[in-house]
Amino acid sequence: MEPNPRNSVDLNPSGIKVQGTACVSGIVYGPVRWAHHRPDLPVSGELIPEDERQTEYERLLAAVDTVARRFRERADATGGEAAEVLRANAVMAADPAWSKNAKKAISAGHPADVAAVRATAKFSGMFASLGGVMAERITDLEDLRDRIIAEIRGEPEPGLPSISEPVVLLAEDLSPADTATLEPAKVLALVTMRGGKTSHTAIIARQLGLPCIVGAGRELSRFQDGTTVLVDADQGVLHSGVDPEAARAAMSAAAEHTRRITRWEGPAHTTDGHRIKLLASVTSVASAQQAAATQAEGIGLFRTEIPFLKARREPTVVEQSQIYAEVLAAFPGRKVVFRTFDAGSDKPLAFLDMAGEDNPALGVRGLRVAEGHPSQLQNQLDAISLASAESGGQVSVMAPMLTTVTEAENFAILCRERGLSPGAMIEVPAAALMADLILPHLDFVSIGTNDLTQYVMAADRMSPELAELADPWQPAVLRLIRHTCREGQRLGTPVGVCGESAADTLLACVLAGMGVSSLSPAAGALSAVGEQLSRVSMAACQRAAEAVVQAATAQQAREVAAHLLDVPGAR
Repeated sequence: MEPNPRNSVDLNPSGIKVQGTACVSGIVYGPVRWAHHRPDLPVSGELIPEDERQTEYERLLAAVDTVARRFRERADATGGEAAEVLRANAVMAADPAWSKNAKKAISAGHPADVAAVRATAKFSGMFASLGGVMAERITDLEDLRDRIIAEIRGEPEPGLPSISEPVVLLAEDLSPADTATLEPAKVLALVTMRGGKTSHTAIIARQLGLPCIVGAGRELSRFQDGTTVLVDADQGVLHSGVDPEAARAAMSAAAEHTRRITRWEGPAHTTDGHRIKLLASVTSVASAQQAAATQAEGIGLFRTEIPFLKARREPTVVEQSQIYAEVLAAFPGRKVVFRTFDAGSDKPLAFLDMAGEDNPALGVRGLRVAEGHPSQLQNQLDAISLASAESGGQVSVMAPMLTTVTEAENFAILCRERGLSPGAMIEVPAAALMADLILPHLDFVSIGTNDLTQYVMAADRMSPELAELADPWQPAVLRLIRHTCREGQRLGTPVGVCGESAADTLLACVLAGMGVSSLSPAAGALSAVGEQLSRVSMAACQRAAEAVVQAATAQQAREVAAHLLDVPGAR
């Protein structure tokens, strides 16, 4: 077995060291550049005369229109998930509810920039109380606020600086507009104080293939513009004071590893010939088409709610089937798994009348929504069935947030009535614990490690303060995954994994050793995972799988796996 070359160099740094959360692997060396600071927020000052307030409101609306237009233009100039992020922000910028709140503030005499702050604060409070995905959108809201304020004042648009040479870009946080319009040729790596593995910064960094570290905290401010640093995004560490020769050696080793990944063509198998299917996780027709150009053997997760997040009415069966048919057309004759709408009060679909909840992460979401909206699930399954009949592909459907045996039985009946292969996401601990009784009703399951981890560890996966707990390497999480895999093997039910864990090259080997038969990372991670699997034996993967569940901590689990697989630092 060939060792990972990236960790054979002793860096021996003498300067500052800052630890964050590794998101996209890579090793780079170069000067630091900080993103532009945000505008100073106004405080309530002198009230504007009543006869000027309508003009002030029109000034605000003009600024909002300009910001929304810029988002749309940038979306048109880019593609993939970056364009989706930008278009979503353009819609949010033009939200009439936000403008209505701003108008109230202006009607009370506040200037346009103060009104922007007040309207945003109200929405941020609402999003924070919802938690989960909606809480993460607070960064988007604050970015919109800052861009609108800058436009009102006639100041330069906040965000990325003008970059003439490749730099390591540092920021408190990067907005979707910032990350989506990055020029990879001028950015060596991204490092932010805030954010998590599912933040927009991380998503776009993966798409662009940029080394990325998030959640580095306030310690990151110790690095000044121009400081030369080595970014080890495999380990989530920034170093200053690294010897240039040692840095060049580390980058050379990393470059060779990258070349090997680029040369890997698939399919994925271990050194002793054990096959693991590599499927792509996608969110749109465009990303499905992009994934088709990679080594993906199919689609292991299509998030069906994403294309309809802004729909004001429920899409018809025909409208839905057209989207699904385009996804199937990208992978003719190959496996495609549609996840039914994973909606909730923290990730609402506009056409579903859902009340707010005090604790949405534990509330009515995923398959639970069907209890109050049974026709919505039936219509969606009809649409998938229609698309399947026209394509002739290998179409499967899985339910998110499935929790009980009864839910599995009922969902399977609905799917089989329509000629669809039923499956489920295993992301609720109860479903994992009851795998022996749930799996017999289904054709397959896929473990959603992002949510499973946060529910097992009682730790919000969006919180940088809880990143150590919200880690799929936590032994408690690994034990539940192993239990599910064992039941799958005993019953002959395939068990896959989607989520961040499927893109972690070291953990992918451990999962294969536990009995996982397919992995569904983002398309950009497929070759790295496949190349890593090609350098280990199934016997070594199985030894690592047995060892990690005996570890006391996530770090110990990583270390023992790296030792047994001889791939230190792999991600």
